[in-house]
Amino acid sequence: MTTRAFLHKDQYGDPHRTGACGHRPRVYIAAGPGASGFLRGRLWGNGLTGIMARYIDEILQPGEKVLYSTNAHWIFYFPAIVAWVVALAFFVASRQTIVEGLVLLCLVASGLAALAALYWTVKGWFHRFTTETDVTNLRVVHKTGFIKRRTFEMALDKVESVDVDQSILGRILNYGDVTIRGVGEGIEKITTIASPLAFRSSITTR
Repeated sequence: MTTRAFLHKDQYGDPHRTGACGHRPRVYIAAGPGASGFLRGRLWGNGLTGIMARYIDEILQPGEKVLYSTNAHWIFYFPAIVAWVVALAFFVASRQTIVEGLVLLCLVASGLAALAALYWTVKGWFHRFTTETDVTNLRVVHKTGFIKRRTFEMALDKVESVDVDQSILGRILNYGDVTIRGVGEGIEKITTIASPLAFRSSITTR
């Protein structure tokens, strides 16, 4: 299912809007010039050290603030979940049989499935960890990758339309693909993000 929204500013131009279902998006404020990191830090020694730097916090301009943030959906963990279930099933089967050959076969299959599950778990976590999608009062920012980084930015006043594409499963689990079309800025497709309708609303409701 694909839906499209076009930008319409209200007469007041109020950026303090509410998101989907009337809930107000989370607001993050930069901690002054030169600040970077999560703003959620911990005291190490005598200074405040950020636990993990966020790309958006490093590029915020004076007066710019984050109005909405989302991430890749947990559906990226689905292959890992299936593999963990298979590994557990083979392990349980190995405890239920008394035939030595079958016990060994089930244990080997369980181990291989567990290794695959671990790989997909780490892969899914890393993808979500290194992906950021934010909407500020000035622009849309999307970042993927860690060492090899790819970023996309588009000023809100350059956004022409925002399309949301969701499958049946995507509508049930609340994920989908978002395509942002800009005036003279090209097209950017952000795949499999959580709460795509709320993300679209954060861009178009201004």
